[in-house]
Order: sequence, then C-alpha cells, then structure tokens
Amino acid sequence: MQKITPFLWFDTQAEEAVNFYTSVFKNSKIGKTARYDEAGAKASGRPAGSVMTTSFQLQGQEFVALNGGPIFKLNPSISFFANSKDESEVVELYEKLSEGGAVLMPLDKYPFSDKYAWIQDKYGVSWQLILSMGEIKQRIVPSMMFVGNVCGKAEEAINFYTSIFKNSEIGNIFRYPANQEPDKEGTIAFADFALDGEWFAAMDSAHEHKFNFNEAISFVVNCESQQEIDYFWNKLTEGGQESVCGWLKDKFGVSWQIVPTALSKMFSDPDAQKSQRVMKAMLQMKKIDLPALQKAYDEELVHP
Repeated sequence: MQKITPFLWFDTQAEEAVNFYTSVFKNSKIGKTARYDEAGAKASGRPAGSVMTTSFQLQGQEFVALNGGPIFKLNPSISFFANSKDESEVVELYEKLSEGGAVLMPLDKYPFSDKYAWIQDKYGVSWQLILSMGEIKQRIVPSMMFVGNVCGKAEEAINFYTSIFKNSEIGNIFRYPANQEPDKEGTIAFADFALDGEWFAAMDSAHEHKFNFNEAISFVVNCESQQEIDYFWNKLTEGGQESVCGWLKDKFGVSWQIVPTALSKMFSDPDAQKSQRVMKAMLQMKKIDLPALQKAYDEELVHP
C-alpha cells in the first residue's frame, strides 16, 4: 500500500470515471468498492447501498474515487503528470482524455518537451501529458499549482512536506527567470520531490486563476497506529484547519486525510452492524481515534 494515496471527489460519477481511466491507461486495475451504510447515507445524503468509494490503480499509482455529491468541484490546482517515453502514447492519451473535456494547453512542442498537453477531462480531473526528456521516476505524478494567495509558496510547501515525511527528498528545481511577468523571479516554475518514496510535483503561477486548492482532491496518509495518526495530524494542521472524519487542510490549503489502514477492513466487514458502528463513531470525530473505532468494531458504539 502507498503511504500517500490521491483521493478524488466526484458527484455521482466515481464508478464511471474509474472504468474510464482504467480503460485509458495501461497496467491499470480496479480494486475494492465500499458502499454507503445507513449512517454514511444519512450524513452524506447519498442513497444507502450506493457506491461510496472505489480504489483503483493507473500505471502502478494507487487512487481512490468517492461519490460525495456536488459539494466540491475538481479544478486544475492539483493535476496529474502522465509521463511517457512514447510519443504515440502521449497522443493517444490526449485524444482519449480530452474528449468531452477542456484543453488548457494544446498538444504541441514546448521548450521542456517535444510533446506536451495539459487537459481537463470530462469528469473534471486535470492531466499533464508529457513526453519525458529525462529519467521517468514515476509514471503518474500528482502536481500542485500554487496560485492566488499561496502563489510563491511552492518552495516553502516542498520544504514543509519533506520535513514531515520519512524517506523524502527534493529533486529538480527550475525557477522563473527575470522578466517573465507576472511570475516573480526565483519562484518555482517546476519542482519535483518525494514523500516516503512517492514523487510529487509543484509549481507557482501568478497568472489569474479562478480556482485554488479544495477538498475535491485530497491526499490520504495511510497510518498503522494511533501514534502515527497523531504525528501526521499534528504536523499537517500546523497553521492549517481541522475538519471531520480525519480530514484537514494544511496551511497552504491542500487537503489531507489521516486514516488508519485498519479502517478499510472495518468498513468491508461482512457483518453490516460492525461497519455501521464504526461509521457512526467516525462521524463524530475530527482526528481519528483508532482505539475508539476498534472498540466500536469489536463491541458497541462508544459515542452514542
């Protein structure tokens, strides 16, 4: 299991989107599906028994898709690089992923790549399709674009994240030169960095954008213990904002979920009463209390 898993919030199209992505990308597969129980349905407004989440892999990168309703809208503040050494693959991905979507940067030759495009697909997820000029560290890489009130803070964020996660490193950094307005000289044009061995990218953009980071794309941090939950919760909420059910926003506005790995087993238990007790207990939490969830799972609801 990846330490950090991108989590995509859809209205009702999670299943359809997952089927589409796994048909487009090679070396892909669909994983487990969890459904809304009565407690989850009441809290979310989704129908009981309907699909809540579906896990899937694209080119070895794990994702989770959620049917969460129309609360949050996907936008290009977080996109996904699809790295390739095959020009025909880039073109094929462009043709399939742009259909019914929007082209943010057309498929063309650019100074940093002989074949590149930035598109937003028909479900709202943004992809940067690129013919890689150098080493491919990871086929699909989440990328954060720092705009608006956090423009110019990409480097601070990279240093912050790499200080929190073990087995982290900063890779390439390319900075904006002088006279490239509106971007400020020295801010990040592109940088990549690894958190617990997983690669991410970041950039600043001072151009006017009508979006910023939101909960539509978050990053799940999979934790083995309460001690680990406490550690990541305390670190990532510094200057940020606590939410519910393990969700938080860091000081840059990026959303994270600090989640015990045991939760998946609890929710997929064939005994529906057990999973319902866990869901009811979790809905009353901000930071996840793993012993309390375990007690609810094993015995009875601990927070009536």
